[in-house]
Amino acid sequence: MKQIQDTDKKPILLKVSLLPISVTTAIAPLQPQQEKIVSEQERLIRQVKRINQMAGELEAAILELKAIANTLNTQKRYPVLKQELWKNICQYFAVSVPWVKRKPDDSFILTTRKVDLFRAEREAALLAQQLRQQTKKRLTSQRHRKNKNGTEADTKSFFKKILVHKS
Repeated sequence: MKQIQDTDKKPILLKVSLLPISVTTAIAPLQPQQEKIVSEQERLIRQVKRINQMAGELEAAILELKAIANTLNTQKRYPVLKQELWKNICQYFAVSVPWVKRKPDDSFILTTRKVDLFRAEREAALLAQQLRQQTKKRLTSQRHRKNKNGTEADTKSFFKKILVHKS
């Protein structure tokens, strides 16, 4: 009987050159597709909106902190440190939040926006002043009407007296 040699186990010899191969056709680098650019721009705009929204939420949280501190100041229920009376439980310095602005050329600027901690107090003072002025005007016009009506009534009664007295 003849033996059949197993050819699967024989090594295959190939001649491989170690010399550099010159490539005449290169794979072109991937170019960003227009859709990809648009989606990145949309992503940028979404991120800008997100930052500005978070800035608004942070500003609201800061103003809420101030309102809570003002409430505690008026109630005087907060713990007093070292048994000293504190005028205010919270101090305030200039505060700003990050903000992204869009320029006319559609580019963006990452900057900050000042948080106006005392706007509510100014608006309340302005409203109080306007209400006082309106009240003064109303009182003045009411007095003027009373005086005018009172003067007319006095004048009529005066002339009636004169006419009655002459007859």
